[in-house]
Amino acid sequence: MKIKRNNPRILIACEESQAVTIAFRKIGIEAYSCDIEECSGGHPEWHIKGDVLSIINDGWDAIIAFPPCDHLSVAGAPYWKQKQKDGRQQQAVNFAKMFFEYSDYVCVENPVGALTKSWKKWDQIINPFQFGEPYKKRTCLWLKGLPLLQSTNIIEPKYHYTSNSTRGGLLKDGTRRKSKLPIRRAWDSSKERSKFFPGIAKAMAEQWSEFLFKKLRR
Repeated sequence: MKIKRNNPRILIACEESQAVTIAFRKIGIEAYSCDIEECSGGHPEWHIKGDVLSIINDGWDAIIAFPPCDHLSVAGAPYWKQKQKDGRQQQAVNFAKMFFEYSDYVCVENPVGALTKSWKKWDQIINPFQFGEPYKKRTCLWLKGLPLLQSTNIIEPKYHYTSNSTRGGLLKDGTRRKSKLPIRRAWDSSKERSKFFPGIAKAMAEQWSEFLFKKLRR
């Protein structure tokens, strides 16, 4: 699908990898990544380096946001009490949910974690194996105005995409049972953890751009 008309302008917030921005650009959508860091996706001409709050009010037709999960992810639950006490977690929650104020069409992405408790329940949970990549990595989407993502290529998952070698269900004693799937140790830092899967990015671009054209052309 190649679009040859005037396009919606889409902000991909808190994205330095440009995975989703590139997916939209490949089908002709005017999308821009924004992050306080330099982009690593190779297209600085599509990247706005700086605080997203400085451009959030610039009339974006849709916003897809990847707010930092450092203080929100359930993987860091043992540290939540301290983060709640010093305000870091609430600040992160406020930042994530504020994107809903600035467009009629919004997606906020984050792992399972504090947003469900401190904001509202997610609208959808997806995994990379629903989009042609052999990994389990539960990803929550909070949606405003946008439809649920439809799976594009469901395959058998072969790995958990995680840095935790004991990833699995939480037991009553606070430990985790061993996962039945082998671990694909995928990162050593939050920056590596935040890299997005191309299969999901492609689905977002193709499905939501088609939806937005129908809505915005009415």
